[in-house]
Amino acid sequence: MNCEVCQLKELEVEHFEIREVLRCILHTIVFHRALGLVRPKDIDLELFNITYVQCGDVELEKKIEEKIDEFISWVEKHPNKKSQICLSFYEMKNKHYSWFNKNERLYWEQWFVNLHVTHPKAHSGKSHNSKPMVDPEETGYEDRGVRREALEVSLRDVLFQIIKFVNEKKDHVPPINEKAICFPCEITIPSFVVVDFFAAFVQNYICIASFLFMKFFL
Repeated sequence: MNCEVCQLKELEVEHFEIREVLRCILHTIVFHRALGLVRPKDIDLELFNITYVQCGDVELEKKIEEKIDEFISWVEKHPNKKSQICLSFYEMKNKHYSWFNKNERLYWEQWFVNLHVTHPKAHSGKSHNSKPMVDPEETGYEDRGVRREALEVSLRDVLFQIIKFVNEKKDHVPPINEKAICFPCEITIPSFVVVDFFAAFVQNYICIASFLFMKFFL
């Protein structure tokens, strides 16, 4: 199966902006890959003049919030690293191995959200002049205001990038299951990618070992 990959534009955010930015991006992706049985819900961001749409599915919202919490925890432990979170869509297929079956995830689309978490610059307030012309704190607020406006523009660019990708990439999307609200998906963050790969490797090793045991000893 062909798996389409979309690398979203990197966003420079401060720590307190992570949750809102990820909510906006992840829910927008899921909504545009949702099926017919959704209850669209408009959400206004508190930090930006942007409105996005959620599917209105409680379990999906809970899943996204849990992964955002995990991502923020990872960022706090790795403050100097660029961060990435991956949203993958897949379908389940049965693979037949002699006397037993194994379900396999076939990934057909992956979205990579790239964030560069920065820390606000500290202003010492020192000046060579006895009467400084500009208040350092006021300058700091102005700088952050400019940065916030730039982030809002960049976030809008990412949302348009999502819409453009969804409209252009359709041939790889599997048949729709009318009973489901959204295609099956998973969200992975850096600290769990290696763990997931190792778990999959162990699972495959156990399946092969079981197959060989039954073939030669039973």
